[in-house]
Amino acid sequence: MDRYSRQISFKPMGTEGQHRLAEAHALIVGVGALGSTNAEMLVRAGIGTLTVIDRDYVETSNLHRQQLYTEADAADELPKAVAAKTHLQAINQETDVRTHIMDANAENLEPLLVSVDLMIDGTDNFDIRFIINDLAAKYEIPWLFGAFAGSYGMAYMVRPWDGPCLNCLLASIPSSVMTCESDGVIAPVVQQTALLQLVEAMKWMTGNRAEVEERLVIYDVWRGEQQRLDVQRAKAKDCPTCGEAPVYPYLTTGADTKTAVLCGRDTVQISPEHQRSFDLTHLEAKLQVHGKTKRNPYLLSCVLDDHRLAIFQDGRVLIHGTKNIDHARDIYETYVL
Repeated sequence: MDRYSRQISFKPMGTEGQHRLAEAHALIVGVGALGSTNAEMLVRAGIGTLTVIDRDYVETSNLHRQQLYTEADAADELPKAVAAKTHLQAINQETDVRTHIMDANAENLEPLLVSVDLMIDGTDNFDIRFIINDLAAKYEIPWLFGAFAGSYGMAYMVRPWDGPCLNCLLASIPSSVMTCESDGVIAPVVQQTALLQLVEAMKWMTGNRAEVEERLVIYDVWRGEQQRLDVQRAKAKDCPTCGEAPVYPYLTTGADTKTAVLCGRDTVQISPEHQRSFDLTHLEAKLQVHGKTKRNPYLLSCVLDDHRLAIFQDGRVLIHGTKNIDHARDIYETYVL
């Protein structure tokens, strides 16, 4: 335990808290900026089991704010889940790091919740956050919401059985929200958001649950401003997720979208309607007549005249160079199917 001696010396933690953390299991959805920062700090702190899920791969544009990854990861176009596991295990081999390269949805997330103590939001869209929210309510697993854009961010621990859930707070998926695509993002707001998530996660998993912050924290790191808002009255009796007669609306088939414009990028993701996988070797031979290809064990990329394709084994395709979903579908049908 000498490795964690400074942490154990912190009285709210102590030896008992460290042992609790070593037995805890956290699930992080998305290991981009928020998720990778949380993952690194949890592994350094000595968490026992960490499950990470991500649909994307490392690009150079990630490196200014996603400190876990390297230029070599970007050059190799490694899936973030793969690169994260490599770096996390190099930091602490005692942590059981479990990875999944996939686009999280209600169907594939639910089986992963066995033995999970807490979920952490590292995503960039409200579709998946509402799925996480429904799962948290159904299985009484707390989750840590975090979001940021520009220099502004917010964080909140959602415990749907004991307070308002995300559905209560927002009522419906926002039709217009500030995003890192429209407002950019600076690295300090990523770290601030992750730190607020992490400290609440550590309180929960080390047995200091009475000290968990119940307020929504919002801040602007550029202006040095912060507010803590009491949102407990927002809990709605008729909420379809955490109310008196919950139906968990975002866990039904079709609640998650099959096509999405990725935040902060000129990119559309297309997912197959039904489960499928690609033979990347065969597909590479087909695409080589249209552009320059590059393949690793996890994905195949192809540079066309005005677009770049990233094709994953699970059937997902990222089409870079457009935000137009119809145009992306045309490219998908022409070159991939």
